[in-house]
Amino acid sequence: MASIWKKPFDVALANRSGDNTAVRHLGIEILEVGDDFITGRVPVDERTRQPFGLLHGGVSVVLAESLGSMGAYYSAPEGWGAVGLDINANHIRSARNGWVTGTARPVHIGKSTQVWAIEMFNDAGELTCISRITMAMLAPR
Repeated sequence: MASIWKKPFDVALANRSGDNTAVRHLGIEILEVGDDFITGRVPVDERTRQPFGLLHGGVSVVLAESLGSMGAYYSAPEGWGAVGLDINANHIRSARNGWVTGTARPVHIGKSTQVWAIEMFNDAGELTCISRITMAMLAPR
């Protein structure tokens, strides 16, 4: 399979792009960039738990949006941008510790919109959340 990335994109670049952002504050790490996917993880710790000791659902959404947004941006031609239009998430199972790892894959890569699906799993390999993000593609000015 040929790579979908239209801009230079690798794990080191993806991780550097999180500097001084919510991504870094929450401890999100990018683990792998494949030909048509991006994988990252978030720790379940004092930064990311809600008051009842579970991974905050909003943090799962931040992981999903981070992965989907990176995917959309780097799969667009040079000069193009990407912003989120809509995101949803179904929380399937809770996580109390360890890591939650997500993988984003494109469902649709179009000129004006993209849709990405993100599946997240706990350390036991159990599905914790599934999310879908629609991105608006911004043409160069």
